[in-house]
Amino acid sequence: MNEIIFKDLGLISYADAYHIQNEIFANSIKRKLNEKSVEERILFCEHPHVYTIGKSGDRNNLLISEDQLVQLNAVYFPVDRGGDITYHGPGQIVMYPIVDLDQYGLGVKDYIYLLEYLIIDVLKDYGIKGQINTGNIGVWLDVGKSNERKICSIGVKVSRKITMHGIALNVNTDLSYFEHINPCGFTEKSVTSMKKELLAANNMKKIKEKIQNKLLIRFNQLI
Repeated sequence: MNEIIFKDLGLISYADAYHIQNEIFANSIKRKLNEKSVEERILFCEHPHVYTIGKSGDRNNLLISEDQLVQLNAVYFPVDRGGDITYHGPGQIVMYPIVDLDQYGLGVKDYIYLLEYLIIDVLKDYGIKGQINTGNIGVWLDVGKSNERKICSIGVKVSRKITMHGIALNVNTDLSYFEHINPCGFTEKSVTSMKKELLAANNMKKIKEKIQNKLLIRFNQLI
């Protein structure tokens, strides 16, 4: 098994984090093609206000103008992951795993399931019942009910079985920023956060530690 290095980048612009990801991603692919071990990295961070949209997303799902973006102190960033538009901001835990799926015998769908069930397991520790919503990637609450809502977004890119991008878990997130988009392209579904569900702010560091520990357990079980 390759050594997995965890790093917390703190509050970092989406552009800077994207650059860091791309460098590690490209180097990992190069090493793999040269039959060298891949230095797997898992990056945690938070971003200043940013709306990102996947390569198949619809620009019309951003519901505000460039001037309004400036007023919100937010930026818009097209990116090469799957999925449509989403929001990243302070109080949200973002995790970018750059790992070799061949090490774990995983296909892309299985990897996404692993990330979904990872977050479901973390939420369970806080008394929140996360669920998979068939056909809609991410982690949801009250699936199939009128108040169905999303608490974690997932979008990945995979090349040569090396991954990048990842998850965004709403912890203490300012949910008002989601009002300016159709999140993930949905017009009739809402978003939520751990803070909203628990009526209290949560310790981001402890949640990151839980995610890290539970993810390592899952990867180790696949070796």
